[in-house]
Amino acid sequence: MKRLHLIALAQDRDALLASLQHVGCVELREPGEYLADESYAALLHRETSDLAQARGDLTELQHAIEALRQYAPQKGSLFAPRAQLGEAELLDSRARQAALDKAAAINGHARTVGQLSARETRVRADQLSLTPWAACTVPLEVRGTARTEVLLGSVPSGVDFASMAGAVEEAAGAAALAELSADREQRYLEVIVHKDCRQQALDALRSFGFSFAQLKDLTGTAQENIRALDQELAAIAREREAEIAAIREMGPSLDELKLGLDRVEQVIASESAKERLLAGGSIVYLDGWASEPEVPELEKALAKFDCAYELTEPAEEEYPEVPVQLRNSKLIRPMNMVTEMYALPAYGTIDPNPLMAPFFILFYGMMLADMGYGLIMMILSAVIMKKAKPNGATMRYMIPLMGLCGVSTFAWGAVTGGFFGDFIPQLMKLLNPESTFALPALFSPVDDALMVMMGSLVLGVVHIFTGMAVSMYKQIKRGEVMAALCNEGAWYLVFILAGVAAATGLVMPCFIAILVLLLLTQGYGKKGILGKLMGIFGSLYNNLTGYFSDILSYSRLMALMLAGAVVAQVFNTLGAMTGNVVLFVIVAFIGNGLNFALNILGCYVHDMRLMCLEFFGRFYEDGGKPFRPLNINTQYVDIVKK
Repeated sequence: MKRLHLIALAQDRDALLASLQHVGCVELREPGEYLADESYAALLHRETSDLAQARGDLTELQHAIEALRQYAPQKGSLFAPRAQLGEAELLDSRARQAALDKAAAINGHARTVGQLSARETRVRADQLSLTPWAACTVPLEVRGTARTEVLLGSVPSGVDFASMAGAVEEAAGAAALAELSADREQRYLEVIVHKDCRQQALDALRSFGFSFAQLKDLTGTAQENIRALDQELAAIAREREAEIAAIREMGPSLDELKLGLDRVEQVIASESAKERLLAGGSIVYLDGWASEPEVPELEKALAKFDCAYELTEPAEEEYPEVPVQLRNSKLIRPMNMVTEMYALPAYGTIDPNPLMAPFFILFYGMMLADMGYGLIMMILSAVIMKKAKPNGATMRYMIPLMGLCGVSTFAWGAVTGGFFGDFIPQLMKLLNPESTFALPALFSPVDDALMVMMGSLVLGVVHIFTGMAVSMYKQIKRGEVMAALCNEGAWYLVFILAGVAAATGLVMPCFIAILVLLLLTQGYGKKGILGKLMGIFGSLYNNLTGYFSDILSYSRLMALMLAGAVVAQVFNTLGAMTGNVVLFVIVAFIGNGLNFALNILGCYVHDMRLMCLEFFGRFYEDGGKPFRPLNINTQYVDIVKK
C-alpha cells in the first residue's frame, strides 16, 4: 500500500471521485485526526453529501424488489449468469431515476395492500366481537322501554346458569335472563329488568362475575351489523386484489429494479466518499491508501485534473492502520476464503496462502479420498464457474476451492481404490456372484489403517516443520538469529535426532545429544541461573506436550478417511443385501449422497482446524484490516470496464 495525500479543486470533486471509483484502488481514510487538530480545523471542514437521500433510495428499491418477489415471483435458473453492463450504462442517472419511479409506484401499491390488510384485521375483530350477540334480536341502540332496561353482558363459562337465574329472580323479581351464546371462556347473556329493580339485579349478577358488553355505538341488530361487516370485508378483498394485480403487472420490472439498486449502490459509495473529504474554500483534501500495483493507473487518472498529490510508503508505526489486500495467482487465490474466515494477516507480515494451499488441498483430499466424490466436486465446480460465473465475496473463492479439493479427492480415491466406496466391486458381485473384481489400490484405509495413521502423523510433522521454518525466517529477518536457532532451530535438531534414533537404534547417544542440545538452547534470553533453569524446564514441558499433541491432532486425517470409506461400504452392503440391482443402486446412492454431504463439510472444518491451530499458531500474525477501496461493486450485474 501507498499513503495518498491529494489536494484538488472543489469544482473537480465529483469528476475526481468518479475517476477514483473507476480505477478502484483508493481507500479514503476518515478525516477525524485532522478535524481534531485546531490548525487544520480552522481551515478545513468535512464535506457535505446526499448520503441520506441515497440510502433512502436504496431502501425504496429494496422494498419494491421484496414486494415483487412476494406478489409476482419469477422462476430463475440456479446457474443463470449475471448480465454484463458497461460502466457508463451503470452510472446512467436517468435510468436510475426511472427505476426509482417504478419502485415508488410498486411501494405505493404495497403500502395500500398493507393498509387494507390492517383494516381487514380491525373489521374481523369487530365482527368477532359481535358474533356472541348474533342471537340478540333487539337492535343494539335500544336500551329498553319506558319501564324496562335491556342489559347485555357476560359471565365466566363455569357459572351455573340456573343458580344465577334463581339468585337474580330472588333479588329482583321483575327480571328475565336469556343465554344468547357460550364459548370456552364466557356465557353471553341478555337481561331484561324492570327499571325499579335494576340495581338489585346488577348486584346479584356481579356476584357471579357479570361484566357489561363492550359494544360500540352501533345501530340495528348484531346480525345486521355482522352482515354489513361481511360486505365491507368483501370490498376490502376486491380492493386488495386490485392492488396486488397492479403489482403483478409490474413483475417484469424486477430486473430493472435490481439494476437500479446496483446503480444506487454506486451513488452511496460516491456520497460516502464525499463525507471523507475535507473542504476549504475552493479546494478539497483527500487522505487515503492506494494499492501499489494500480498506482500507474491511478497516476494516469489523476493527470487529467489540476491537483497535487503525494504517494509515500507507510511508516512502520502506521502498519496497524494500513489496510490489507491479498494478491495471489489463480491457483492460490481460492485460499483467500480460508484466510479471511480466520483473520487477515497484519500488514507487513507474511501471506500464508501460498504456504497453506498445498497442505489444505492435500489434507482435504486425503480425508475424503474417493474418486466418485472427487468427480462430483470437479463437475459441480466446472459447471457453476462456467454457467453462473459467481462473483460474490465468498462464492468466487469457494467454488474454485471445491474444484481443487475435488482433484485431490479424486487422486486420493485412485490411490485407495475408492469409487463411492466399494460400489463397483459390490455391483460386479451382484451381477456375477463369482466375480472377484476390485479396483487397483496402493493401500486400503480399512485394511491398512495403522499405515495410514503413521502416514498422517508424518504429514503432520512436515506441516509443523513448514510452520517452524516460516517462524525462523521471520525471526532472522528481524535480526533475531540466536532466538531462531535456540527455539525452532533446536527443536528441528531434536526431531532429526529422534528420527535417527528410531532408524538406526542408537537411542542412548541420540538421547544424550538431545539433552545437551536442550540444556544449551532452552535457557536463551533468561537472566540468572534460576531463570535459565526455569526457562529450560518450562520450555521442555510446553514444547514436548505442545508438539506431541499437535502431531497427534493429524490422526484426524486417518480417522476421516477411514470413517468415510466404512460408511460408504456399509450403505453399499445394505443395498447389495436386497439382491436386486435397481434397489442396490438406489440404496447405495442415497447412502453415498448422505455420506458425501456430511463429509464435504466435515473435511473442510477439520482441515480449517489443522491450518488455523497447528499451522498458523507457529508463525501467523493476524489483525489486518480489509482493504475497502472506492470502486464499483454490484450485486446483480457484471461490469465491463473499458
